[in-house]
Amino acid sequence: MRILIVGAGGRHRTEQSLLRAARSLGHTSRLLDAPWHRRGGPAGLRLAAWRLARFEPDFVLCTRHAMALGDATLRPALRHRRSAFWYFDAVSPLPEPVRLLASLTGTTFATYGFQVNAFRALGVKSHFLPQGADPATDHPVPRAPAAWHCEISFVGSGQYPRREQLLRSVAARYRVQIRGPRWDAATPDLPVAGGAVRADGFRTAVRGALVSLGINALASQSAERLGGTSNRLWRVLACGGCFLGEHVGGIERFATPGEHALWYRSTEEAIALAGRVLAEPELRSRLAESGRRHVLAHHTYAHRMPLLLAGQGYTST
Repeated sequence: MRILIVGAGGRHRTEQSLLRAARSLGHTSRLLDAPWHRRGGPAGLRLAAWRLARFEPDFVLCTRHAMALGDATLRPALRHRRSAFWYFDAVSPLPEPVRLLASLTGTTFATYGFQVNAFRALGVKSHFLPQGADPATDHPVPRAPAAWHCEISFVGSGQYPRREQLLRSVAARYRVQIRGPRWDAATPDLPVAGGAVRADGFRTAVRGALVSLGINALASQSAERLGGTSNRLWRVLACGGCFLGEHVGGIERFATPGEHALWYRSTEEAIALAGRVLAEPELRSRLAESGRRHVLAHHTYAHRMPLLLAGQGYTST
């Protein structure tokens, strides 16, 4: 199959992982960098349309960055072609460009169950399909610099206020490092150790921490029933980390508690589980090893791609 991925073209972007996955499955695949063509103005958009038509794809997979090409370029390009939109974000309500792109593609896939419902409310065919790991970028590293050593690491964006209190409570008990964008306005009692991290930085953060923490971005994620969670889970496990994440409904069928990861439902439980796993090196090692094997066997982008191409997702059972 000839697959064209339309999205952002940076080498650290998820689109590159999708491209590698499609090629690993034997598909002839290319990536069209939509934001780059948009920066070229009308000439750049004409070039994008020409490249898309010249490639003659059997299937067009869009991420939200595809909307950089605009409706006038995308609509005729997607007409009479099989296409899908894979939406990764937990943003609520759905932004208008996202709603428009969903209306242009044949099927929308969402990494959170509550987003599936939001798309279906628009009359759009939608399925649940979580993200995955990319073994080319998500893998263990042998060591981390001393500056990255800590008991608990959190890598994520700082624009979500609900994360602050839990991090503050955990940091009062353990040595914590926070890394990610948009923590500039954080209060001094939050141990922000650095800004945005790319693939190499993420691997280093996982290696430097005894435990990698996950915290949901939005309160609305508490209504999750299908197991939708941040891609952080898959990446931490693939990088050989011990993961302690905030529970969402249905997550157990993707990562078994006590076998692949640990899940908490409250700040108190997060602190207690962190204390337990920090005190038991053998438990940390077992979780990390089992989690990595599990992800590589079942939860890479190469495992997701056949479902997407078949127009299927994970069901509620």
